[in-house]
Amino acid sequence: MLLIVLAGVLVVVIGGCACVVRASRGGPRWARGVAVATLAAGELVRKSRPRGNGGSSGAEMSGDG
Repeated sequence: MLLIVLAGVLVVVIGGCACVVRASRGGPRWARGVAVATLAAGELVRKSRPRGNGGSSGAEMSGDG
């Protein structure tokens, strides 16, 4: 059952990303609406995450030399 729910969430996320791409290329009005909702949901998820380690995203890696 959990696998079905996760697969459904994955389909919704991929569909939202596809609508963002389609709307950026001048897609139909419904795609722009889905894109706005997808981007807003992404912002809410980003803002709801607690900041840890001074707000570092982990993308910065220190190398030797």
